[in-house]
Amino acid sequence: MSSFQPDPGLHRRPVHKFGGSSLADSACFHRVAGIIGRLQQPDALVVVSASGKTTNRLIELLNLFTSGDSAAPEALSGLHAFQQGLIESTLGEAGSELVAALDDDIQTIASVLEHQRLDEYTRNQIQSFGELWSSRLLAALLAGQGIPAASLDARRFLQVSGTPVQVDEAVSRRRLAELLAEHPDRILVVTGFIAADSVGRTRLLGRNGSDFSATLLAALADSSHTTIWSDVPGVFSADPRRVKEASLLTRLSLPEAAELARLGSSVLHSRTLGPVAASRQQLMLRCSYHPDDGHTRILRQARRAQGARIVTSVDDTVLLELSILGNYQATVEALTEWLGRRELAPLASKCRPDSKLWQLAYTREQAGQVFELLRDHQPAGGFEGLQAKDGYSLLALVGKGVTEQAEQCLHFYHALNEQPLEFIQPGKNGLSLVAVVRKMVLDPLLIRLHQSLFSRPKRVGLVLFGRGNIGQAWLKLYRQQKERLEQELNVALTLYGVFDSSGAMLASQGLELEQVLDDFQPKRVAWPDWLEDLEEHGFDSLIALDLTASDGLVQYYPAMVQQHIHLIAANKLAGAAEQDSYLRLKQTLSEHKVRFLSNATVGAGLPVQSSLRMLQQSGEQISAISGIFSGTLSWLFQHFDGSRPFSELVLQAWRQGLTEPDPRQDLNGQDVKRKLVILAREAGFDLDPGQVRLDTLVPESLAGLDKGGFIERIQELDQPLAEALARAREQGGVLRHVARFAADGEASVGLAVLPVDHAFAHLRPGDNIFAIETQHYRQNPLVIQGPGAGREVTAAAVQADVWSLLARL
Repeated sequence: MSSFQPDPGLHRRPVHKFGGSSLADSACFHRVAGIIGRLQQPDALVVVSASGKTTNRLIELLNLFTSGDSAAPEALSGLHAFQQGLIESTLGEAGSELVAALDDDIQTIASVLEHQRLDEYTRNQIQSFGELWSSRLLAALLAGQGIPAASLDARRFLQVSGTPVQVDEAVSRRRLAELLAEHPDRILVVTGFIAADSVGRTRLLGRNGSDFSATLLAALADSSHTTIWSDVPGVFSADPRRVKEASLLTRLSLPEAAELARLGSSVLHSRTLGPVAASRQQLMLRCSYHPDDGHTRILRQARRAQGARIVTSVDDTVLLELSILGNYQATVEALTEWLGRRELAPLASKCRPDSKLWQLAYTREQAGQVFELLRDHQPAGGFEGLQAKDGYSLLALVGKGVTEQAEQCLHFYHALNEQPLEFIQPGKNGLSLVAVVRKMVLDPLLIRLHQSLFSRPKRVGLVLFGRGNIGQAWLKLYRQQKERLEQELNVALTLYGVFDSSGAMLASQGLELEQVLDDFQPKRVAWPDWLEDLEEHGFDSLIALDLTASDGLVQYYPAMVQQHIHLIAANKLAGAAEQDSYLRLKQTLSEHKVRFLSNATVGAGLPVQSSLRMLQQSGEQISAISGIFSGTLSWLFQHFDGSRPFSELVLQAWRQGLTEPDPRQDLNGQDVKRKLVILAREAGFDLDPGQVRLDTLVPESLAGLDKGGFIERIQELDQPLAEALARAREQGGVLRHVARFAADGEASVGLAVLPVDHAFAHLRPGDNIFAIETQHYRQNPLVIQGPGAGREVTAAAVQADVWSLLARL
């Protein structure tokens, strides 16, 4: 196939294809219409197959008629009844027009069968009705739901010639552009499987032609995305019906997909991938029955990591065997090229030059056609003694560079060592290792191979953002804990990347911790270009650790989630974002089944968020959360007794590194406010930051100054704080900085006067304290107290999240 050149005049409309199993009955049609509606793509191109077994019924009808069987009229009547029932159950009374059109079609079929000679083109014409009926029905259903849609017969634009069919790209593209221009804001429901030649005769695109139609349409329309919807969510590491442990592959490279298709996959087909390779469209496989069950995305780039990803099989394989005359090598090469031109390359082949034999393995479906072609070609082909041998099965591993993976090859050979093996063929492209065996029950062998290959440690890459105090403390802790994590959780950990404000270091083989800690030599990176570097990471899972306070990095969380990168954060900005942003992030996490852990955002290593989750899981309703959430403010107010001005204490804490570089970041209460929002949300409440009443300790006169100006005038803090302390003493209490949230929505952060015997009154300077009230912890709240800040305890909280996430993976 030629390389499809994009036409700048065409609008890049997305393509969706729904197969016969997705359109099997009325409920399926409504489900598909619901999917299209939720996509909110008013200019989508939707390719459809014939409903259910309609194509098989049409072929059966043709065969009955050809053989003169008296059951042919009855078969036509049954087909009519099924299609009419489908229209009426899907559209109700609104389907009268389609029923009338169906009646006309049935009359046309009857007339063709009665009065015309059944040549290839009339047979094609009759088979084409299945797709036409699906297209009309789905377009009518969408229109009835208020979604502008129209049916489009692909024969109006798709012109082909030759055998196998070749697309006339120039004519097809021009005709399609004209049709799309007529319907700029309307969904077009296009017939799959069918095309026309230069004189308008119906041509069929062959086995799985509707999938081919979809990617072909996308190439002609210069579409950016094609989604093929079927009854499975994509490609698995093995057939999940036979291997329960099989896992869905969210990403598959185009070369791997092509090899899997070549080996007879029922999910992917070689011709479908041709237009994908020749254009710039993205291909995704999804399940119409369970749209949220994940997907497989076909990527153009080859994976960096090598090795088998899929165990596949063909249960019923036929071996064609022929004896080569003359020059063995030259004849085999000529026959290979001859079969390739006809798109009939074998699944596997074995050269046996000593005995002058050549064996070719095919699916049973293809074997008959290939046998007939080779039989006719035998006099000119330089071979004799053509035989078709039944009773074989095929087993294969597929993955980039699998033939170079000694351990995997060894597993494969060992598994087949005691089996009735005919031959093993390593793929010349390194993408497959294929074995042909005497026909047998393959399930035990498939399970054994899958277990030996994929029960290996899960490969997990770690990307660290932030190489400051907490980042360096975590790196040291990770160095101590790595071996234990790998052994206990059956994972292989790689520090894949480290980013800081000066740039990044990335290495798929892993970074040396000593270099990251002591000799960090980053390269400058452009945001968001670094995301492209992460996209093809080659690991089973990737985890990003955000140990920064960067709002800019948080903006890229959704993009990372869409790449299925799990997140662990000590950064509070995402968890405390405005409610709309927070809910969008949560929705994105849910849609992509990505984990986001943030236990280090509140209380450092204290088990605050985990305690909230445990209480909820035990049936408790959280009624209030309160406490002293800032280690800095805890230290200040434990020491502030009036003997020294408040500003002097702030300067002391600042010089000792107990505050942020600018102390106002502690004094304004924003950090405490974020922690309160995070805890309230963890407890199941929808709290927006704007709902929190915040009383800052920073007067307006100091808020707008630069840091130097603030330090020069810091004494302006003293009078209001001295007055607040005096009022507290007048009431017989102590002055503390307290955060509180209640189930009625009341939320506040600021100074509070507490009784001298209150749990918050007497802490070790710098400690955090959290009081959680529930139905059973009302009079005596659950109290969690301890150091809530510091690089080591925060790093420990991050490491606990790493452990928890790895265990879930």
